[in-house]
Amino acid sequence: MSEAPFSEALRSATWSDHSSAEDGAYLTALMAGRLGPEAYGELVAQHYFAYVALDGVSRALAGDPVAGPFVVPELYREEALVRDLETIYGPGWADRIEPSAPTRALVARIERTAGWPGGYVAHHYTRYMGDLSGGQFIRMELEKIYGYGPGGGVDFYRFDRIGSLPRFKNAYRARLDALPVDEAEKQRIIRETKLAYRLNTEVLADLGRVVRTEPAA
Repeated sequence: MSEAPFSEALRSATWSDHSSAEDGAYLTALMAGRLGPEAYGELVAQHYFAYVALDGVSRALAGDPVAGPFVVPELYREEALVRDLETIYGPGWADRIEPSAPTRALVARIERTAGWPGGYVAHHYTRYMGDLSGGQFIRMELEKIYGYGPGGGVDFYRFDRIGSLPRFKNAYRARLDALPVDEAEKQRIIRETKLAYRLNTEVLADLGRVVRTEPAA
């Protein structure tokens, strides 16, 4: 009996976690066009802190045999997020944002994976595969709502430098299937991926405070 490829096992084991991450008051209000640009910027700000951490760990683990295949500089998001924040908040954006408590917890967990390549893969998968999939629908909706185009506002969701997104995602799954780790480590990666989804969901849940204070559209 052949075992399922690791990419399939990982997706299956975390599907319910992925689905719950898409629910919540903030995303519902955002996608319905009920939030102003600065309220949308609250999400961009939390992404900024998380991706500064993730891209930093990527650079630290670039030569690692487990993490290295997932280190793709064309995916780095910091520069795109800076453009988005400048578009939303202006040149003083850095003084307008701060990480929420759930974001600080997520960042701390990501930074810990600099000493655990498998954990890095878990967080990389959780974020980037979501950005390359459902994130593209979010981008198209936000373009309609706020009128943003290339150059700032929703550049976080643009991955023009990696070519075909379906082809890239297929290659990404192949990298997961080829991970040079044993079954115990694969299970550990699955557990960390589930934790990563939970931490990201807590970031979104905290953004519900924005909905409660945002004036009705």
